[in-house]
Amino acid sequence: MAGVFDLELHDVETVEVDDSDDDVIEIQEDGYDQNPNVNEIIETDDVETVQLTEQNVNPGPDKAGPQDFELLKVLGKGGYGKVFQVRKVSGTDAGTIFAMKVLRKASIVRNQKDTAHTKAERNILEEVKHPFIVDLKYAFQTGGKLYLILEYLSGGELFMHLEREGIFLEDTACFYLSEIILALEHLHMQGIIYRDLKPENILLDAQGHVKLTDFGLCKEHIQEGIVTHTFCGTIEYMAPEILTRSGHGKEVDWWSLGALMYDMLTGAPPFTAENRKKTIEKILKGKLNLPLYLTADARDLIRKLLKRQVSVRLGAPPADALAVKQHHFFKHISWDDVLSRKLEPPFKPSLSSDDDVSQFDTKFTEQTPVDSPEEWTLSESANMIFQGFTYIAPSVLEELYKPQIIRARSPRKLGTTPMRSHHMSPFMQPIPQGQPLGHLGHGHGLGHNLAHMGHYTTSQPITTNNCTEEMMEVSGIPQL
Repeated sequence: MAGVFDLELHDVETVEVDDSDDDVIEIQEDGYDQNPNVNEIIETDDVETVQLTEQNVNPGPDKAGPQDFELLKVLGKGGYGKVFQVRKVSGTDAGTIFAMKVLRKASIVRNQKDTAHTKAERNILEEVKHPFIVDLKYAFQTGGKLYLILEYLSGGELFMHLEREGIFLEDTACFYLSEIILALEHLHMQGIIYRDLKPENILLDAQGHVKLTDFGLCKEHIQEGIVTHTFCGTIEYMAPEILTRSGHGKEVDWWSLGALMYDMLTGAPPFTAENRKKTIEKILKGKLNLPLYLTADARDLIRKLLKRQVSVRLGAPPADALAVKQHHFFKHISWDDVLSRKLEPPFKPSLSSDDDVSQFDTKFTEQTPVDSPEEWTLSESANMIFQGFTYIAPSVLEELYKPQIIRARSPRKLGTTPMRSHHMSPFMQPIPQGQPLGHLGHGHGLGHNLAHMGHYTTSQPITTNNCTEEMMEVSGIPQL
C-alpha cells in the first residue's frame, strides 16, 4: 500500500545522458505487441480468480483483541483504514511496541478481489518468515474490522529517506538492493510473486536493515512456467507484461527491482510522464536513458533488469535470483553476510526510545490516534469469508507457555550534485502517550506509504477489479 495515498506521477527534471544505442532497450518482435492499444489495456475489466484455503490457525483460547493494545500514534491511513503505533498492555509481551493495521470489513467485502488480497496478505505474513520481511505477531477480528499486529519498524520508510536524500550513492543502493534481493528470492522459492516493489513498501528497522511490507498484491502458488494475468501494482514500477496482460510470472519482480534501482540512483523511476496513459506508453515503447555518472556495472545491471523481452531479462527462470546475485554490481557482496545481517547499514536511525516515531511523516504522527467505533458489523454469513483470520505467532505462544519469570514518490528534488559527499550526506550519517482502545475502530496505514505496505499502509494500488474505473481516467489513475 503506497506511502503516498494520492499518488501523482513523478515529474522530474530530465537528466542529460548519452543518447547512444547502447542505452536503448532492444525490443524483439516476438516478445510482445510493439504497438499496443493503451486504451484497451486500461479499460479491460477481466478478473482473475484467486484460490485461497481457509485455515483456523489458532482455535484455542489464547487470542488477542483490541482491548489488549493501547493506541500511541497514527502512522498512516488509506482507503480501508489506518495503521497505528500501539503498546501491548497484557500478556507476556506487555509493554512491547507494535504496528496495528486496522481494516474495515465493509470496505473490503464490496470487492471480491480486495477480499482475496486481504486474506492472501494475512496468510503470506503468517507463512513467510525471513530477516528482510516484516513479521506478523497477531491477527484478530471483530464484527466489523480486521486487525493485523506487526512488528514496529522504527526506521521508517525507505521512501522518506530517499525523498530526503534525493538520490543514493551506489554503495548505499547496493546495500538495500542486496537485502531486497534475498527477500524476493525467498518469496519466489515459496511460489510467491511480490508484484508491488517500490520505496513506499520498504521499511527500515531500528538498526537500518530492510523489511518488505504490504503483501496485499502478492500472488501465491506460482511455480515455474505458470503465469497470472492480474492487472495490479504501481504503474511506474510495473513490468510491461502486466500492462499488456500477456501473462506474467516472477520476472515482474526483477523488472520492478530495476525500476527501484534506477529510482535510487537518479531520483525518479525510469519511465514517467505527465499522466498515466503516457507513462504506460513509455514503459511499453520508450527509450531508457541512463545518466553518465552511473558506473558501468550499475548501467549494465539496470539495463538487464529492464529488458522488455521477459526471456532475456536478468532473473528469468530457471536462474531467478541467482543470476541477479552473480552480477558484477554485487562483486563485493558476501551473500552469507547479507543474510546474517552482518553488513553495516549506511544509515542507522537516531532513535530516543522504542516508541520513537521521528522517522515517520508528521502529517500522520501528529494526529490524535482514535480507533473509531464500528458503524455496523457484517452478518454471520458474510463474516464466514474471514474464518481463520485469527493468529498468534509461534514465538508469542512459546513465551505464553513458558514458566513465568518475573524480571525487571511523490516527486523528489535532485541534489545539486549526483554523488554527494560521504561526510555531507545526512543519509550516510545518522541524522525522537497513548490512550486505551475504548472502541473498536477502523483504519490502517503506515507512515507516508502505509496504504501500500502490508505493514503500515492501506492505500489501494491498481488491481483488476478496480482498474476499470480508475484507468478510465487516462489523464491520471487515482491511487485510492
